[in-house]
Amino acid sequence: MSEVAAGAASHATPLHDRHLALGARLVDFAGWRMPLQYTSILDEHRAVRERAGLFDLCHMGEIVVAGAEAGRALDYALVSWPSALRVGRAGYSMLCAADGGVLDDLIVYRLAEDRFLVVANAANAVLVSDALTERAAGFGAIIDDRSLATGLVAVQGPRAAEIVARVTDVDLDGLRSYGVAEGSVDGRPAIVARTGYTGEDGFELFVETADVGRLWDTLLEVGRPVGLVPVGLGARDTLRLEAGMPLYGNELDPSTNPFEAGLGHVVRFDKPSDFVGRAALERIAATGPARRRVGLVVEGRGIARGGYPVFAGDRQTGVVTSGTLSPTLGLPIAMAYVAPTDAEPGTMLAVGIRGARVPARVVPLPFYRRRR
Repeated sequence: MSEVAAGAASHATPLHDRHLALGARLVDFAGWRMPLQYTSILDEHRAVRERAGLFDLCHMGEIVVAGAEAGRALDYALVSWPSALRVGRAGYSMLCAADGGVLDDLIVYRLAEDRFLVVANAANAVLVSDALTERAAGFGAIIDDRSLATGLVAVQGPRAAEIVARVTDVDLDGLRSYGVAEGSVDGRPAIVARTGYTGEDGFELFVETADVGRLWDTLLEVGRPVGLVPVGLGARDTLRLEAGMPLYGNELDPSTNPFEAGLGHVVRFDKPSDFVGRAALERIAATGPARRRVGLVVEGRGIARGGYPVFAGDRQTGVVTSGTLSPTLGLPIAMAYVAPTDAEPGTMLAVGIRGARVPARVVPLPFYRRRR
């Protein structure tokens, strides 16, 4: 499997006992005890690509930003333009430092004219909550960290809509990708978002912590006849890697800026307000990034793992950030940062694998796109 960022365990999600009952292998991840796999990573990966998978995301951070100037506060705090989102829409964003480094990548959901939900990575939830509080000072906005009060699960895969439709009153046909609606799920108040981290169609379901266990059980029951299975972090990582999605701690960190990561389109210089990191990011946009994130297909024997060096001839041009044997493609794939001169698709490079330099070809991201 590819890399899974780990940290010291200090929390169990509300679904912990259910994971044990399902025979999950648990690991420490970002301060949480999480399922790595229930059966095999390969089987769980294929289930999501072919049918559907159920994920425990209760470790993620959920922060509500509300008030008359909530949109303006987020415009200043983040590199994207949250106030331009229509109600019922979501957008990918980043919280950057003054030097342009990425402190976290986020999803921002606009629930109402004066209310937004910001979802942060588990390891950075407190950092994001504190940064939003600091950056919202002076705006008419209140920051409410709802992380421990919120349960979050995801259903991902081609049969996800069929499964979720059985438990919600939200009109899923009217909910486009990156849409969000408030309604009920399994008879309880919920937020339903058509978002995910797998490259497949799917939904993320936000409920009160007290309701998430019942929801998990209900989804497994109604989804089992169409092939829904619980899925752990191992397959979540291989799925997102095939989809070319960055993982914070691997492809993104404070030493990386959005333009290096190939995510410069998220930075909205056209919004009418200033934002933290703007001056630094304008300089980077003008001069060009010092390195670029690329996809690699390894054409020799071996798997490129995170930290392995990447060479252009005799010169080290960069380093691998994530790598695996793609279950869908049957090929060793990786993401890496390399010099801009070595980043064009078709460029032949080499990865240092166990002392050998194994040929690898630069390819466009993502590696995999689902059929529409």
